[in-house]
Amino acid sequence: MESLANPILNAPYDMPSRHFVMGPKGPTGEVATGRRASESFVPIAQAVKGADGSVQTTLEFEGTVERREPNELINSIRREVDLWRAQNYPRATAISRKLMLHWAEPSRENRVLFCQREAVETAIYLHEVAGREDFRDFRGSIAAHNETYNDGLPRIALKMATGSGKTVVMAMLIAWQTLNKVASPRDSRFVKRFLVVAPGITIRDRLRVLVPSSPGNYYAERDLIPADLEHQLGQARLAITNYHAFLKRDTKEFAGVAAKTKQLLRGDRADISFEESDEAMAQRVLRDLGLGSGDVMVLNDEAHHCYRDRPIQAAEAKSLKFSAEEKAEAKQANEDARVWFKGLHVIKKHVGIKVIADLSATPYYLKGSGYHEGFIFPWTVSDFSLMDAIESGIVKVPRLPVDDDAAGEEVAYRDLWESVGPELGKRKLSAIEIRDWHMPARLEAALRSLYANYEKSYRDWEQKFRAAGEPPPVFIVVCPNTSASKLVYEWISGWEISRDQGFTEHTDGKLALFSNGEDGKAVDRPRTILVDSAQLESGEPLKGDFKAAAAGEIEAYKSEHRRRNPGADTDKITDSELLREVLNTVGKRGRLGEQVRCVVSVAMLTEGWDANTVTHILGIRAFRSQLLCEQVVGRGLRRRSYALTEDGTFAPEYANVYGIPFAFIPSEHEVGSAEPPPPAVEVSSLAGRERFRIEFPNVDGYRTEIPDAPIEFDPTDETRLVVGQDNVPTWTRLAGIAGESDEARDSGGEVREQQVAFEIASRLLRLHFTDDDDAPRIWLFPRLLEVCRSWMADCVTYEPGYDVGRLALAEAQAEAAEKIHRAIVQHPGSRGARIRGMFRRDQAFGATDAVEFVTRKAVMEAGKSEVSHVVLDGKDGNTWEQILALECERLDDVAAYVKNDHLGFTIPYVHRGHSHSYIPDFILRLRKRDGDVQRHLIVEVSGGQKSPGPTIEKAQTTRTKWCPAVNNDGRFGRWGYTEITSMLDVRQRLQDAIDSLYADGAVIGDTDLQDFHRTHVNEVRRGA
Repeated sequence: MESLANPILNAPYDMPSRHFVMGPKGPTGEVATGRRASESFVPIAQAVKGADGSVQTTLEFEGTVERREPNELINSIRREVDLWRAQNYPRATAISRKLMLHWAEPSRENRVLFCQREAVETAIYLHEVAGREDFRDFRGSIAAHNETYNDGLPRIALKMATGSGKTVVMAMLIAWQTLNKVASPRDSRFVKRFLVVAPGITIRDRLRVLVPSSPGNYYAERDLIPADLEHQLGQARLAITNYHAFLKRDTKEFAGVAAKTKQLLRGDRADISFEESDEAMAQRVLRDLGLGSGDVMVLNDEAHHCYRDRPIQAAEAKSLKFSAEEKAEAKQANEDARVWFKGLHVIKKHVGIKVIADLSATPYYLKGSGYHEGFIFPWTVSDFSLMDAIESGIVKVPRLPVDDDAAGEEVAYRDLWESVGPELGKRKLSAIEIRDWHMPARLEAALRSLYANYEKSYRDWEQKFRAAGEPPPVFIVVCPNTSASKLVYEWISGWEISRDQGFTEHTDGKLALFSNGEDGKAVDRPRTILVDSAQLESGEPLKGDFKAAAAGEIEAYKSEHRRRNPGADTDKITDSELLREVLNTVGKRGRLGEQVRCVVSVAMLTEGWDANTVTHILGIRAFRSQLLCEQVVGRGLRRRSYALTEDGTFAPEYANVYGIPFAFIPSEHEVGSAEPPPPAVEVSSLAGRERFRIEFPNVDGYRTEIPDAPIEFDPTDETRLVVGQDNVPTWTRLAGIAGESDEARDSGGEVREQQVAFEIASRLLRLHFTDDDDAPRIWLFPRLLEVCRSWMADCVTYEPGYDVGRLALAEAQAEAAEKIHRAIVQHPGSRGARIRGMFRRDQAFGATDAVEFVTRKAVMEAGKSEVSHVVLDGKDGNTWEQILALECERLDDVAAYVKNDHLGFTIPYVHRGHSHSYIPDFILRLRKRDGDVQRHLIVEVSGGQKSPGPTIEKAQTTRTKWCPAVNNDGRFGRWGYTEITSMLDVRQRLQDAIDSLYADGAVIGDTDLQDFHRTHVNEVRRGA
């Protein structure tokens, strides 16, 4: 299994290009080229032997035997979306295309994962493009599934592995719909009203990041909106709720009236109801949308809880083999699903629903729904599976027991429930006191074994991360019921014993690092908490038995809350609110749950909670399908570090799992050995360093002003173009698995040179020759057309087999226009040209005063900077950048400097027809000399561990466009740009660039394009 030494095969921001070949028990170790097809695990009908010896063919729902089955609809849509993406999103609206290109931009500071882009691209394709022209239409199939399974609700499901960023996808969907609606108010395909529905209040509260005006919203945090569209997003209206809000409430007149009083008032009138009407419920749920009308878009988070169940026949019910607890669990799940499902129908009837997007890692039917457990929702249209996420490094790798020296053929800790279930599941544990309970031997051994592994992680944390303020690693225990969880919890954390005269003693727990007691006294901050997921998520008060079990911990956290918030009235905080806050903040710095090390959970913690500090999971319940396994294992798969390695991938991280028989990477040895991520460092703007503040302009684009003098064109070597072999084929051979093959060739010979020249001239006019109102100066077109014809005749050469047809491609035309424009602007006969910047309307200035983020990259503390650290690129830091920063600290001419990380400072440029954002490395503010303007130097450190990218276009744009445009504006002082391409004599190189900037030399760009130079020349001439 040598090939499994590193399970990460793909970069997180690109389409997966390799995958592990799957065998009967998981990956075989063989790596295949290409992307894995989407498939599901489907339970197989089992033969059940009757008492009379006959064979029954009832369906075995428990899923102990499963087969892999391809998801044909998903795979077909995926192929079409891949092709559409490769074609640059034709037939999408201008807004949609702009958003998708923005999300795909590789030079972004905060890149969008490929799986997030693919999910949204699929939704956009189906909504805007499918069925148009030659694009394949899947809407009929999806509508048919919705009629069969959803009573016509317009649903699509986007399947994304836990930890892959479903909330970011929801934000992208909201931005897509809103910005299109603002741009085209009469386009009925789009809305700007949204209903977001979650399965519980934990997720509901976390989804506040979807509100554009909320602090920390994802649109700003993740840079999801192009700067020129940001202000339009404010028109979005969101209602965020949990599905419990669909339950009917009493009308205002009868709120709080006792049930018996209502019965007396009703009498014999069966038609009298004290509940609100459907319409009133819909208005209440959507009240945050304010006044107005129109359809809404619904986003269902963790949508596997929302479905229409099917009545189960007697034979099927018999084959389910429910235990009493499983039967109650399935009954409750179906009741909850009905509430959610029917609530959406009410919204559709009384308000209108444009589309419903279901997001879930596991959009499958649950046990007892009347469908196969694990049967994927037929309206699922995209899939980025957990295995895909592991191979792309987006989540941790779960490690399971694979071998031991115990007697028998089975690995002991692989499926604990098989051995401990009979005792934990059937005995009435609620009547047993912890001091009288004997934990099953295999369960205790499993706890101690996994705990010993946790101790190693904890010691490593103490040595490397505690001093940096990192929260400790977390251990989760998933129990089947409240009785078992109470006993397991007390065994781990200890319990209280009442002594004489009201004195209470706290026994020590069996696992020292998780004990809530030491030397007979309760610790100040409990290390282990007991959580009932179902109770916390409902928002209802805690039930008595659970509240009593957690009473000590609740009181301790109230005391902690008082210490952190002096004067706070903790009596107004309900126990469930407080415990939920503790759970939600596990693993978060400076929050109530920061120091929690162990979580004992009742129910499953199947969603809504996934702290990135989880390193160990112990499952003590039945897991009879891969669906349940994936849901629970998913709680521990969120990564801690998102720093890229030298090869552009993430380093593997791991979570150790006992008791959950997940069909995953089998091996005779533990998979790999991961180095723990480096400690996180908080980088921020520091109070008291305002003297080092740097302000910079926000430029969105450029335009060139050229006087109406004759346009001259003089070709140079840079202007020439050779048309030959590139990444676009001239012919393609097509073949099936059998039969004759075929061949297709491009139609380049059919394109006329006049047509190509016209199109290039039109592009030049539109992009570069406009007036102050961005209107094309059409009288210049004839001359531009002549220039284009001349360029094609004198500057373009064709290799054998290639002709002018290659220049009909948009990317080739963009490259041609760039070459011609550069020659026109730089030609001596065009010295009247002036570069103007298009500055961000709502924020022309940016500054270093609002930086605040956490990084795991290598850092260097900064002195002459308002920002606390210089963040160094590369796996172990970029030595060149560190040297440059040290020189900035030493040079007297540098008054302040900053590493350009999370500043939002970008330089727009165009490469091969696509708009990009260049993020240079440093900004230096020079000491201001008497009578001079303020001067800034942008410094790019080229080399070291950095990827070159389209470096020529970046540098040329900065010199020939950005600097002249900013300097011409006059509000920002004088700006220059230099590249450091060698560390040899770096101090002198930097000093030379500074001296050139003071002297208005080459670093500021072509002075003939800048107003201040032209004014100076005119003054000299007038004086002469």
